[in-house]
Amino acid sequence: QVQLVETGGGSVQAGGSLRLSCAASGRTISDVAMGWFRQAPGKEREFVATISWTGVRQFYADPVKGRFTISRDNIKKTVYLQMNALKPEDTAVYYCAADRTLFRDGSSRVTSDFGSWGQGTQVTVSS
Repeated sequence: QVQLVETGGGSVQAGGSLRLSCAASGRTISDVAMGWFRQAPGKEREFVATISWTGVRQFYADPVKGRFTISRDNIKKTVYLQMNALKPEDTAVYYCAADRTLFRDGSSRVTSDFGSWGQGTQVTVSS
């Protein structure tokens, strides 16, 4: 089992930027796809972005395409989410997750495909 800890959340004005980090401990994450999801108050947890185990392929939800970038450093066992041009509707708790199956390409957007989750980090964007 891998343990995940997200950092980097905070409060920012619309148009600003934040960079979230997800540090893994325990087993390696170099052989699994990783993802970022978010959950706003009163809403279900939703897909934001995923990255394949190799880091070659990235997938994004339509609302964040062109603004968010997911990346990974397997040596540091860390996954990042660079968020630019933030909007109030990006306000949510952001969660990092590790795929429960090895060597997938990261195309899954289903939360049940991810077996390890962090505790989340709050992102608040004010208008």
